[in-house]
Amino acid sequence: MMREKIEQAIRAILPDAKFSVSRPSSFGHGDYATNAALVSKMDPQELADKLSIPGVEKVEVVGKFINFFLSHDAIVGEIKNPQIEQVYAGKKILVEYTDPNPFKEFHIGHLMSNAIGESVAHLLHHTGAEVVRANYQGDVGPHVAKALWGKMQKPDMSWGEAYVFGNESYESHKEEIDSINKKVYDKSDSAVNALYDEGRKKSLEHFEEIYKMLGTKFDLYFFESETSARGLDIVKTHPEIFEESDGARIFKGEHTRVFVNSLGLPTYEAKDLGLAEIKKEKVPFDFSITVTANEQDAYFRVVFEALARLHPEWEGQFKHISHGMMRFAEGKMSSRKGNVITGESLLRDLTEAARGKEDVAVGAIKYVVLKQGSNKDIIFDPEKSLSLEGDSGPYVQYAHVRALSLIKKAADAEVEGAPHEVSELERLLIHFPQVVAHAAKNLEPHYVTTYLTELASVFNSWYATERVIVDGKVSAPLLELVKAVERTLAQGLHILGIPAPEEM
Repeated sequence: MMREKIEQAIRAILPDAKFSVSRPSSFGHGDYATNAALVSKMDPQELADKLSIPGVEKVEVVGKFINFFLSHDAIVGEIKNPQIEQVYAGKKILVEYTDPNPFKEFHIGHLMSNAIGESVAHLLHHTGAEVVRANYQGDVGPHVAKALWGKMQKPDMSWGEAYVFGNESYESHKEEIDSINKKVYDKSDSAVNALYDEGRKKSLEHFEEIYKMLGTKFDLYFFESETSARGLDIVKTHPEIFEESDGARIFKGEHTRVFVNSLGLPTYEAKDLGLAEIKKEKVPFDFSITVTANEQDAYFRVVFEALARLHPEWEGQFKHISHGMMRFAEGKMSSRKGNVITGESLLRDLTEAARGKEDVAVGAIKYVVLKQGSNKDIIFDPEKSLSLEGDSGPYVQYAHVRALSLIKKAADAEVEGAPHEVSELERLLIHFPQVVAHAAKNLEPHYVTTYLTELASVFNSWYATERVIVDGKVSAPLLELVKAVERTLAQGLHILGIPAPEEM
């Protein structure tokens, strides 16, 4: 890879310097640039004069920076043989994401977690990791009791409606609902057990339909009903870490949090401790990633702090990736209120707006989620998300369809070896492997999203001015270039978890 060759040539002269070799801000500044002279305080022209790198046809000094212009042959070679740095080679990484709760709706936060988690899993896989996809679903807890109570009062309600009704009625029926919650844990009531089993089964089956639509297949499923007892036992057997307070068990970390409540039931915090141990037993991972909303940032800092006290040998192996909230004109949405836009309803409405093209709707939503840093809030505009005019999933998908269509048309044309000058399109293509590696190192898919949008734009401009097929003849180099664009767009969309349709 040319970037590595440039790095090696500089390092041979400046072995101790910490410099970077990256893509310049514009094509006019070459294909790569380095700050080596700046950080080493060496005269940039002196350094440039000492560099002789096969494949680099021109070296240019601009201020304290050195720009490198690759030869056409070197660019073509990079495009033909793209190599993504295997930054996670030999690592086993568990990625936990989506995490919806049975008995409740699949809400927008689950949709965002799914988009980010799926893309992060693809990034890790493409950079050498063995990835295990996991889904942790809350099948016990107060929300279940509220849904069960709501269903008992109004059997014709859906489970999502029953939860909302139960949640709204909680203060006036607290004792009844708390009693149901305890019965779910100790399985002491056959009628409650039967209703619970029915609701859990239907919820999980429905979630699978949504996962299939989103293109996600999980390797492992964890449930709170499995982690509860483990978490409770952990807390009770470590009084030196979890202090007793008014009948509850608390942990005094960055923030004081309850791990076992006054009813003797484990909280989410205790369950996550149980989950961590069960994860480690099932998957001997190098590190585990959990994707949730940024509302849980402080929560996970305390849980990981408690986990480090319990298992100091695991410190640093657990990471939390947080995402912002998706907002509409109505403001922040919550599954605790009726009349909200759920993740499922958003998918359904966009599919209808996309004339039944589910892959376009999925691409539209995922692109919006993945086009910026994962921790930022999102303002979702359905109309813009489906636009073919740029900065949208369908815009990138359509560029892929256009490239594929051109390749199909060229199948019937006579191929000739007409020469052509190096284009910005080729000079952009060489940077795809570095973009993927950078996104993987930072666990930030938005770098790939930004690159694909630029590639689609440059390709569309190139397509508008370049005649690839003329009088039934096609230029072999131009056809190879179009094939490279199609491959890169398809691979990039796959990394983002966005479908790459063959027609739109």
